[in-house]
Amino acid sequence: MYVVLGASGNTGHIVAKTLLSRGQQVRVVGRNATHLQPLAAEGAEVFIADVTDAAALTKAFQHAASAYVMIPPNTASNDALNYENRVGDAIATAVRNAGVKNIVSLSSIGADKSTGTGPVVGLYHLEQKLNQIDSANVLHLRAGYFMENSLGQAGAIRMMGSTIGPLRPDLKLPMIAARDIGAAAADALLQLAFRGKQTQELHGQRDLDYTEATAIIGKAIGKSNLGYVHAPDEQIRPAMVQMGMSDNFVGLLLEMSAALNSGYMRALEPRSSRNTTPTPFETFVAESFVPAYQQQAAA
Repeated sequence: MYVVLGASGNTGHIVAKTLLSRGQQVRVVGRNATHLQPLAAEGAEVFIADVTDAAALTKAFQHAASAYVMIPPNTASNDALNYENRVGDAIATAVRNAGVKNIVSLSSIGADKSTGTGPVVGLYHLEQKLNQIDSANVLHLRAGYFMENSLGQAGAIRMMGSTIGPLRPDLKLPMIAARDIGAAAADALLQLAFRGKQTQELHGQRDLDYTEATAIIGKAIGKSNLGYVHAPDEQIRPAMVQMGMSDNFVGLLLEMSAALNSGYMRALEPRSSRNTTPTPFETFVAESFVPAYQQQAAA
């Protein structure tokens, strides 16, 4: 039996679908039964639980040999790091109490640092908590910059005629599609080639800066002169709050951006066939960004 947390999310649903397609028994965990119905239709067992509830997660993990764990984002939280720590505590307690032997966790580049990386600090603590469970084999997948982070730019282009953000325009990022993270996690769970406590970075198909990413977006939406604006934090903060994020969470995102800009937060592994994933940014833009942009235009 495999258990998948965040099973209706960008990475978790890929993990669950991949395992189900291989004929595996899968229990999917989430807060909303409706969101999990497509996986139930494919044969998954649905378990409703709050990820901060250790007792509920312990029940969710019962009789599972392996699990995919992650901290679902809570962008509206007024104390996002406290929320992340509560989730991390609940996951670690449940894994220990249920005796799950193999864990693949969604982590991030930068999770080697205990401070100064914004929301990634919560993933540092999750790694540490899982590493203290002697009986479990744990693989932390330290993913690069999600291509999905660029989807918010659809609204910016509509409003400002450009993409905009706090990251340096020349900062090369290992950009990765969430589906490639899910595929890597499922593969790791099926193969179980990891022992003890291990980390593996996932770098995406290639490194891109926001100037290059914006040019790719511009070409796809018919705006060949689309440019990227590197904006100061005081300009970014109110725009992000207006999008529904808490001021606390926005502060953490800006801290992470500063850590990326300075090089304090960065990939540690050299790029290799092991950490390079298949989906190019051009494919992501065609399949995900363009529909999101067209939806903005229709609205």
